[in-house]
Amino acid sequence: LYKNKVVVSVVNPLSIKRFIQMKLAKVKTDKSDAKAICEYALINEVPLYNALTDTQSECLQLFRLLDTYLKQLTATKNKIHGEAVLGIPSKFVYRSLIRNKKQLNKEVAAIESKILSLVKVDQQEQLTLLTSIPGIGQKTALFLIVVTDGFNKFETASQLCSYVGITPTIRESGSSVRGRARISKVGNRKLRNLLFLCSFNACKHNKACKEVYERIVNKGKSKKLALIAVANKLLKQCFAIAKSGRPYDETYVSILPR
Repeated sequence: LYKNKVVVSVVNPLSIKRFIQMKLAKVKTDKSDAKAICEYALINEVPLYNALTDTQSECLQLFRLLDTYLKQLTATKNKIHGEAVLGIPSKFVYRSLIRNKKQLNKEVAAIESKILSLVKVDQQEQLTLLTSIPGIGQKTALFLIVVTDGFNKFETASQLCSYVGITPTIRESGSSVRGRARISKVGNRKLRNLLFLCSFNACKHNKACKEVYERIVNKGKSKKLALIAVANKLLKQCFAIAKSGRPYDETYVSILPR
């Protein structure tokens, strides 16, 4: 549709599902769903769709394939370990698994090299800036650049945090309902997982993240909650550095206008 110059909007299907449920509809058919989707688009301001560039599309495909190979590699490593601890392991099976592991490692290295070469064409400077942040590795920086279109898709850091699904949700009502605060998880799960893994290193070597981690832990909160807060802080640092074009500086202090 987009290529044929038809105006398109891509909306989270959960929003439309909740809209239909709100109407207390008793009938669910293709015709009734189409009508409800039309009503949703007329009532709400739906954002216009902007297609991915060829480079972005290829990078996302490569990341998906990379995830598949990494899962296979983990399964193969576990299988090798399982075979090794057997009383009488089959030499043929063991050698076959070793060959498979080598091939998967080769494919993973090739994909990572290809992603790096594609991003470097247009975003070499931004890649250098992001990897200057202690805790942000090359893989996370590459994925951030690809899914955010070089951070052009977002105007504020809070928008980016919401997209990743790393913002807290609060459930409170009156004096009886005091729900536990959790992150929304309505967002890009892969990026959220990558940032959480980065937080382990960031809370040790990133000054601002270390302060956040220690402050939350000293309040008696769980370490997992502190790591999630660190991931949120990391994402905001990435946004600020990408937008400013300045490398990471642990002595920098932002001065907010009064």
